[in-house]
Amino acid sequence: MTNDNNAAMKTPVQALEDRRRQQGDSVAMVQPLGGDQVRRYTWNEVADEAYRMAAYLKAEGIQAGDRVALVSKNCAEWIIADLAIWVAGGVSVPLYPTLLADSVRLILEHSESKLLFVGKLDDWGMMKDGVPDGVKQVAFSLAPDEVRGKVPVWTDIVAKQEPLAEAASPGPDDLATIIYTSGTTGVPKGVMHQYKSMSAVGAKVIQVYNLEPSDRMISYLPLSHVAERAAVEMALLYVGNTVYFAESLDTFGEDIKRAKPTLFFAVPRIWSKFYQKASEALPPKKLNTLLKIPLLNKVIKKKVLGAMGLDECRVALSGAAPLSTDIISWFNKMDLEILEVYGMTENFGWSHTTEQGDQQIGWVGTPNDGVECRIGEAGEVEVRSVANMSGYYKQADLTAEVLTEDGWLKTGDVGEIDGRGRLRITGRIKEIFKTEKGKYVAPAPIENRLASQPGVELACVIGANMAQPIALLNLTPEEQEKLSKGTEKEHFTQSLNALLEKVNSQIDAHERLNALVVCKTPWTVENGLITPTLKLKRNEIEKYYEADLPTWAASRGVIWEQ
Repeated sequence: MTNDNNAAMKTPVQALEDRRRQQGDSVAMVQPLGGDQVRRYTWNEVADEAYRMAAYLKAEGIQAGDRVALVSKNCAEWIIADLAIWVAGGVSVPLYPTLLADSVRLILEHSESKLLFVGKLDDWGMMKDGVPDGVKQVAFSLAPDEVRGKVPVWTDIVAKQEPLAEAASPGPDDLATIIYTSGTTGVPKGVMHQYKSMSAVGAKVIQVYNLEPSDRMISYLPLSHVAERAAVEMALLYVGNTVYFAESLDTFGEDIKRAKPTLFFAVPRIWSKFYQKASEALPPKKLNTLLKIPLLNKVIKKKVLGAMGLDECRVALSGAAPLSTDIISWFNKMDLEILEVYGMTENFGWSHTTEQGDQQIGWVGTPNDGVECRIGEAGEVEVRSVANMSGYYKQADLTAEVLTEDGWLKTGDVGEIDGRGRLRITGRIKEIFKTEKGKYVAPAPIENRLASQPGVELACVIGANMAQPIALLNLTPEEQEKLSKGTEKEHFTQSLNALLEKVNSQIDAHERLNALVVCKTPWTVENGLITPTLKLKRNEIEKYYEADLPTWAASRGVIWEQ
């Protein structure tokens, strides 16, 4: 291992210096450039560019504690820019690359960011009007041409700028980053994390997963989200493994096969897509038959996982939401144990982890090193650790609502703890609704069961003040394409009726669904129905379908929105 006993005390910049000293010529990151072209960054190159860009930031007037924002899809320059901000003594403010102009403006103004790194984006046009006058900009080398033609470009800067002679040396209690939440229930909040949060998680993640410099990861979930920051960026810095990036959604299959990750983190929606595609290619009955043949068993497993790019994966993680039992069980058959983890922006993703060999389906594991957990009022999960935020930026009243004086974070999740200390999340306090019969329903576990159905992309269970809940469904683009041919609708309706019957047989009487409604409109970040991290915006979905809900609530079976 390249870490030492003092790793917990090291800032990310100090970890970078370790990597440069110990692994200078080793490959840190692999960036696709289009086609078959990639750029491989050594640790020497990463550190050199970070220190050159830090010098540029200082020359542009960035002082200790100043906020510097980043908006880009994942790429090597995103991580190097993050490091450059810290080397210069600034505070990084990451923005989701799918935000609209109003949200961009809200965050940049609220954080008082003085400079914005603009990088690899699908639609700069939808956000550029949100950049306030006076905020300087720097374009990554993969930024849209429109940006590169107007503002200083990364490659030009690092080619001309001498490296900063000495990095800033903040203390553990100094502010490192402000991460704005994705806003499932309202306006995003700026979560403040000190250096000690990031340092602790960076050092501890090594131990939990036994990470080594030889490990490989692929970075594709937004680096602006805490999970990717903790599991990928911090691991990279504190372990010295190699991180590959995805070029686009269209190339993701090839990108992951290039990386052949040994550690892979995904949200349930991604695991569901893998499962659905594999099930379409090799139906469960046929798969089970083949797996019973001794000579074919290992070959089939290798082939199935290889098609996903996961045939060399030794640690598979899932987080952000519960993962369907069916999907976990299916991957277990493939000898890939998906470990559910638990964390949130407010504790830098550092809370609970399922240990290998200790999987209990439906539970998210035991507390990580240094984490305390308890069940508070109304069954709310509360956690305390060095990774907890220092508070919400400029929102002391909201901070006081979720952080107790003695350091416990109220998560907003409802859960229970078993005799071994494992945690099970049963719902969100703000998501649980009451039917007209006065019975409480937690929608997430039911949605999970529905989302395991091939062809179903997203499910939203609603039922406040209804006799029984109903579920709204969004289908995958592939399924929509099939249905457009007209011959598949009847067959798919039968499948959904079977799904409805199956799910209802697995849940309590007051939770049973009257109907499944197949919605026409895709739920996207752009139309405000899901967050940039692919979570449902329940309130917005209910508002969107408000006029139709009474009719649907009184119906039975499968309904196709007209």
